[in-house]
Amino acid sequence: MTTSNQLAPGMTLSLDGKIYRVESCLKVTVAKGVPFIKTKLKNLVSDELIERNFKLNQPIEDVSLAERRLEYMYLEGKDYLFLDIGNLEQVLVPSQVMGDKVNFLKEGIELKAMFYGSSIFSVELPQFLEIMVVKTEESESAVHVANATKLAILETGAKVEVPMFIESGDIIKVDTQTNEYIQRV
Repeated sequence: MTTSNQLAPGMTLSLDGKIYRVESCLKVTVAKGVPFIKTKLKNLVSDELIERNFKLNQPIEDVSLAERRLEYMYLEGKDYLFLDIGNLEQVLVPSQVMGDKVNFLKEGIELKAMFYGSSIFSVELPQFLEIMVVKTEESESAVHVANATKLAILETGAKVEVPMFIESGDIIKVDTQTNEYIQRV
């Protein structure tokens, strides 16, 4: 068991049955009052950011998450089936854990997953992926404008703004965290 005085950014803790990562913490002392620890916590399932204050030396349940590498196989019902690369077991990841990361999923993509026991709490795609463009939408008004872009639909279903020279069938590098085109491969 940890106390609030030991909190540090990056720690993972359990509060009210939910798992949070400490984003920031600060000891606050006031002139006429009791000092406390002010934290910003990120819910690992919903990505919701909350602020929470703790009394000094308040007991806190810290948890350790296990990081495992998973390879995407296919959609099964509403969940996503992955292969755990370490032990070759199949893992079902709920759609709410995947969130909008599903826009970049295709067979064979490897990602990092954080587990608490047998429950998966978050997944992290590689920052850059190479994905094929299946369709582009021409922008008539932007043809003569410098740095013009058009919308491209990728093989995974993601939509990304790309330069005018990108065509269907091109393979492009995409930043999965910002949903932005990086370069043609």
